[in-house]
Amino acid sequence: MADTLVNKIAESGLITLRPEEWVPDVVPNVFDLKNFLFMELILKEQEFREMMKKHDWAQYKGLPLCVFCSADAIVPSWAYMLIATYANPFTNDIFFGTTEQWINQQLLDHIDSLDVSPYMDQRVIIKGCSDGVVIGPEIYMALTNKLIPAVKSLMFGEPCSTVPVFKRPKGA
Repeated sequence: MADTLVNKIAESGLITLRPEEWVPDVVPNVFDLKNFLFMELILKEQEFREMMKKHDWAQYKGLPLCVFCSADAIVPSWAYMLIATYANPFTNDIFFGTTEQWINQQLLDHIDSLDVSPYMDQRVIIKGCSDGVVIGPEIYMALTNKLIPAVKSLMFGEPCSTVPVFKRPKGA
């Protein structure tokens, strides 16, 4: 009689969540305010207003826009408001921050709206490695906070090698 291979991981009832699957397929446009500053350091109001009027805002049509300043400059808040005023007709998702920060916010929003009922009293693994996508600790913390009230146990890693994170006490 031949030995039959049994996939114990598949039969274990573990549910694996992969946060990298929640990263949007969309690549947002970026608007670096540094490029509109005098010597990439100083905002001159009249020149800045003129540059905003002449800027091709249509290039951002239909995609999210990440607005930030990569220079170590003091930028008044009204400058960001002016950018939003010009960009608004072309994009409905204007975000203050870098592309990476925008992605993190999208992941946090997804976690916030996540229905945890499928994970009620289940053993859940949050996959730790991702293919080319950096998942920050704030995402793992938010996901842990969301799942702890529902899950029986929570682990981190791969099904073949997990790190226990949470186990509901018996009777709780």
